[in-house]
Amino acid sequence: MVDPLEAASKIAGAGLAVQSARLRVVSENLANAQSTGATAGADPYARKTITFESELDHAVGAELVRIKSIGTDRSPFRVEHDPGHPAADTKGFVKYPNVNILMEMADMREANRSYEANLQVFKQARDLAAMTIDLLKDMP
Repeated sequence: MVDPLEAASKIAGAGLAVQSARLRVVSENLANAQSTGATAGADPYARKTITFESELDHAVGAELVRIKSIGTDRSPFRVEHDPGHPAADTKGFVKYPNVNILMEMADMREANRSYEANLQVFKQARDLAAMTIDLLKDMP
């Protein structure tokens, strides 16, 4: 028999793990939003993406979320004319990362809220398990 409280804890735990990874990817993107190439004309930092998928956990009989892949965004880099920049090409253009700070901040906020929601589910399942144990202790 599958324990519903254990299943809820595992589902919430999987949610915590993937949202933590999502926050890590967003943080890396934000940290490198202005990272140009090391040499003239070189490509800058490329925005990272993260995708998820569900996976059946046979032990608890529930679908758990997991990281499918961490990839690279293939959208074009932002190009600006700045001939004095060390990463400028022969025409004076510099490639900047394809990171949109506003989009990253929105993604961070969404990931943070999802993380908090999973944390609340985990805490609630833990509290319910403790209450069940207390009830069983009081039984004659």
